[in-house]
Amino acid sequence: MEIFTSDWVAFIITGLGTLFLLGEIVVNMRGLFAILGIGFMTVYFTVYLETSSLMLMLIIYFVGLLLIVVDGKLVNDGTLATLGIASMILAVALPAPNFFAGMYAVMGVLIGAGCSLLFLKVFKRRDMWSKMTLMDRLTKEDGYNSMNETYETLLHEKGITVSDMRPVGTIRVNNKQYSAISNGQWIPHNTQIRVVYVDGTKIQVERIEEER
Repeated sequence: MEIFTSDWVAFIITGLGTLFLLGEIVVNMRGLFAILGIGFMTVYFTVYLETSSLMLMLIIYFVGLLLIVVDGKLVNDGTLATLGIASMILAVALPAPNFFAGMYAVMGVLIGAGCSLLFLKVFKRRDMWSKMTLMDRLTKEDGYNSMNETYETLLHEKGITVSDMRPVGTIRVNNKQYSAISNGQWIPHNTQIRVVYVDGTKIQVERIEEER
C-alpha cells in the first residue's frame, strides 16, 4: 500500500502497538489491548520484513515485552524492564527501510510506552509495579493514622541500607527495617543514608556523602 512508503507511518504503527501492549500489562483489559497491540506490531513487521526475518524480529520484540512483565512481577528493580525496552527498540529499528523510518519507529516505541501509563488514570491497574514504584499510599483519610505518624517520625533520621537500593531496597533506622526508595540512585548495602521524604508509607532516602 502506498501509505507505508511514508516514513512517519512507522511512528504511528509502533506507537499504537506498544501503547496497547504495555497498556495490557499495566491495566486489566482482559486481552483487548493485547489483541490490538499484536495486530499493529504484526502489520509493522509484515510490511517491512521478508518472511524469513519476520519471526526473528517478532521474537526479539516480544521477548522484550516478556522481560518487562518479569521485572514487574518478580524483580522490581527496573533492570529487566530497561533491557526489555532496549530489545523492543532494536526489533523495530532493524527492519526499517531507512534511517528516518527507523527513528520514527523508535520514537513510536518510546512515546507509546510512556503514554501507556495514562491508562492508569482511567482503568483498574494490575497488581504489579507497586514494589518498585511504591505507588500505594495509605493515607490518614483511609484510617492509617498510627502507621503514618510512625513513618513521619523518620523524616531527617539517619540510617543504613540493609540491601542494595536499585532504586528500591531495605533500610534500617533506629534498629527497625523499612522498605524505601532512593531518588533514582543505586546505593549499595551498608551505606549511610538519610530520610529526606515521607508520604504515607513511602520513604525516600539519599546517600550521606562523606565529609572530606
